Amino acid sequence: MIKRIFYFSLLLSVGLQAQQQATVLDLQGAIEYGMANNPSMQNASLEIQKAYKERWATIAIGLPQISASGSYQNFLELPVSLIPAQFFGGQEGEFAEVQFGTTQNMVGSVQLNQLLFDGSYIVGVQASKIFLQISEIGYEKAGLEVRKAIVDAYGTVLLARENAAILAKNKANLEQTLEETKKIVANGFAEEENAEQLALTLSRIDTQLKYANNLKIITLDMLKWILGMPEAENLVLEQSLEELVALKILETMGPNEIDIENNVDLKFAQNDRTSETLLYRYEKSKALPRLSAFLNGTYTGNSNEFSFTDSNQKWFGSSLLGLNLQVPIFSSLMRSAKTQKAKLAVEQAEIRVSDTRNRLMIELEMALNDLNLALKTYATSKEDLALAERIEQKNKIKFLEGISSSFELRQAQQQLYSIQNQYLQSMKAVIDAKTKLETLTNTPK
Repeated sequence: MIKRIFYFSLLLSVGLQAQQQATVLDLQGAIEYGMANNPSMQNASLEIQKAYKERWATIAIGLPQISASGSYQNFLELPVSLIPAQFFGGQEGEFAEVQFGTTQNMVGSVQLNQLLFDGSYIVGVQASKIFLQISEIGYEKAGLEVRKAIVDAYGTVLLARENAAILAKNKANLEQTLEETKKIVANGFAEEENAEQLALTLSRIDTQLKYANNLKIITLDMLKWILGMPEAENLVLEQSLEELVALKILETMGPNEIDIENNVDLKFAQNDRTSETLLYRYEKSKALPRLSAFLNGTYTGNSNEFSFTDSNQKWFGSSLLGLNLQVPIFSSLMRSAKTQKAKLAVEQAEIRVSDTRNRLMIELEMALNDLNLALKTYATSKEDLALAERIEQKNKIKFLEGISSSFELRQAQQQLYSIQNQYLQSMKAVIDAKTKLETLTNTPK
């Protein structure tokens, strides 16, 4: 009995440790996890598989098609045919009632069809390849969007975590300053208002900290959802916000690496142009003839009883080889109108390609400008933060020594808190700007 309890406790302990084991991911690991488990990526992958099947279905139209058919008939009463009686020596003008055939018959046939020439089939095979390419570009675009969402969510979690840590540090400093101020007030060296002012600031910081702690949980759940990770799983982020910013700065592309030609929207526009060109060729191909061949073999069995499974049943065969030729002659200018319409669609697609390229060039300039601004703002905020911390510390010392007022200390504290927030936001801005540029140029690191 004691052994059983021991083994049960051991198994329970192992189970709890397995449940508490955390999944530790850096940014690259999170991206790889999301690429494999995000629902959008899974659907995009299935779209490619569907496109492969559709392409094969299109190709199979021009390959041999074999079909088989069979029929069984049992006449409950044979049909009666009227034949002139004079054929059998009867009176002219009279008819003899005659029943032909057997009461039961079975027919089986096999037919092979082969398309020999069809202009629309050739264009259709080419179009199926374009459709496959569109699915692959869709997968590529989904990957970029999911990657961007993961980087944004990962950075947001780190931002919430860093913000909560700074608020906790500010709260601890305020609590220490408040305790020291209360002692000074108790000894009569400062007014009660000084302690009340600090208590007011502490109350606000405490409220913000509670909100920040809740935000850490919410943003982490959001990241899990984007990754396709179960909500109950314990996820730990390996990198800090500063490490992530340093990584993004290190990965910043040089001028020679920046090119818009690989953008997925431009690829979509170019594929659209190719599709419209194929549609134009398809409409033109409708004026060409269509030629196909067929081979048919048929076996027929007749009997007054169901003896078709007997070895001595007689079967009579026939076979047929033929060609089908369809030549379009006149369509009252319908084909011509559709062809001209398709040609105009090609011109429209060409305009969309040019317009997309011009729009992307402007977006590229804006993305580069945003990244440069974000980098400069980050550098400035880092310097400002160090300066604000020194100013706040000096005012704190002056306040405790009775040289400055609580109002001056509060101003220094509020300035520090504001710059701390700006610093965090500047780091997130660098990550967002760099990710936006990578997505635009389709150059994920």
